[in-house]
Amino acid sequence: MHTISLSTISTPASHVAAALTDTGPQGLAANITQDTLEHFGALSKSEQVTRIPGESSAFLMVGCGADINYRNFAAAAVRSAKDLAELVIDLTLACESEILEAAEGAALGAETPNSYKASKTKLQTVTLMVKPEFESLEIERAIQIATQVVIARELINTPANDLWPQKLAEIAANHAKHLPIEVEIWDDERLVEEKCGGILGVGRGSVRPPRLVKMTYRGGSKHLGLVGKGITFDTGGLSLKPAESMVGMKYDMAGAATVMAAILAIAQQQIPVTVTAIMCLAENMPSGQATRPGDVLKMRNGKTVEVLNTDAEGRLVLGDGLTVLAELNPDHIVDVATLTGAATIALGNRYAGLMGRGSAIELVKEAGAQVGELIWEMPLPGELRPLLDSDLADIANVKIGNRAGGMLIAGWFLSEFVAEDASWAHLDIAGPANNDSAPYGVVPKGASGVAIRTLVQLAQNLADN
Repeated sequence: MHTISLSTISTPASHVAAALTDTGPQGLAANITQDTLEHFGALSKSEQVTRIPGESSAFLMVGCGADINYRNFAAAAVRSAKDLAELVIDLTLACESEILEAAEGAALGAETPNSYKASKTKLQTVTLMVKPEFESLEIERAIQIATQVVIARELINTPANDLWPQKLAEIAANHAKHLPIEVEIWDDERLVEEKCGGILGVGRGSVRPPRLVKMTYRGGSKHLGLVGKGITFDTGGLSLKPAESMVGMKYDMAGAATVMAAILAIAQQQIPVTVTAIMCLAENMPSGQATRPGDVLKMRNGKTVEVLNTDAEGRLVLGDGLTVLAELNPDHIVDVATLTGAATIALGNRYAGLMGRGSAIELVKEAGAQVGELIWEMPLPGELRPLLDSDLADIANVKIGNRAGGMLIAGWFLSEFVAEDASWAHLDIAGPANNDSAPYGVVPKGASGVAIRTLVQLAQNLADN
């Protein structure tokens, strides 16, 4: 990843990124005339970038609309400069908080590193040009968190032939090696001992057995519990997906990568909270050993589940993970998962759906708003819960033939594995976890790393209050 540093207005540069708002060019580009802007086709349309040659520097005019969002401004500038060796971003009109946002955007805006093909990015250094009084501003925290997001993006983008449950568990342990994080890896034998029937049932069809990773950072008295769905590839199991729906199912472990990156960043920042992160890892494959539609699994909390659709597997692994967390009595629990296609139908590709109970809901919404991530609260309507009733077991994992409220029904299923008075939030990131269209804001093409910054901010807020 390119290096990011601060400097004052005296820094020379061949290319300077400057903002173009509805009222005209900002900062160092203020002298560029309207005629010049029109000649080069520069618009104030958000994130549109136009190169305009100057006397000593070429300007990358970044459209910002009426107001400058410094995080998105910096991200767009970095994306547009990938063919350059160095870039200066003009922040001479920015205040302290805006500079920190720009530092984060400059780290998040670039293409995700890809070891499978030669890089087309030449950019090595990004300098944030600021007023002299901000030259010593600490931007390391913002860059560190953004770096963890980029690492998670690269992991989520990794194809399933190079990433399976044991491999992902080893990667998590390796990243935690030099941080104050305790790591336990439960293999399939340990999962049997721990009665994690949901994870075992989902992973049964694969030759690459499931794992549960428990990561613990003991930073303070308040305790935040995180759990992430980590299906390293999802064929749907015996309820096999159509071929076109299987493409992209390497992203089904995004929830696990999210909670891993969050606890790594929290420990790296030494935020004074205690965090337990559970990664529920399995590969959902069809075989002669796979769980069949109609089978009954016994979960860690003792409840039995009739599996009517093996493609509704994420809720099964999360059920065990939530139980492991609930046994530790954390103050708040947040689970993160690419759980339902219904979330994308309801909310599109940029909003995460939020469900749950207690104070965790408002805490997650507040943290998401602070870091600029889009989260929309959804209800858990009481009339939907009976749809999961089973004649054979305590609960079914789906209602066959019912397409209404699929995201909400999944939320109801997960609620069976946390106490009724628990502070619990469920984030369905099925829509925003992967961006298969053009980059926008701080989101590149491919894995987005959504919700990592929200979880880190949530931990910081808990520590501050």
